[in-house]
Amino acid sequence: QVQLVESGGGLVQPGGSLRLSCAASGSIFSIDAMAWYRQVSGKQREQVAGITSGGLINYADSVKGRFTISRDNAKNTVYLQMYSLKPEDTAVYYCYADASQGGFEYNYWGQGTQVTVSS
Repeated sequence: QVQLVESGGGLVQPGGSLRLSCAASGSIFSIDAMAWYRQVSGKQREQVAGITSGGLINYADSVKGRFTISRDNAKNTVYLQMYSLKPEDTAVYYCYADASQGGFEYNYWGQGTQVTVSS
């Protein structure tokens, strides 16, 4: 019943920037953690960045200093600002959320958005 709607993906040259956004909607009582994952064809999906409802943040080592995750709790929206993009950042990026509903925890995924970094 929860939808995660992503936007902002696309094609960018090395060194360029993109900002991804993901808005959660539907039957949500409380959003706990939100995160961004990415997956390259034939490889495992991995977490890029995560943020709790209280603002606790973690990043993958490969993106530290280049990517910034933030959220607007009032809008149930999470953002990923990406700077100094590299070809190895090319992947499908997925939004993720943990939600509390009726005293239980649920996990949700977005549809994925393609980010391609190429000259």
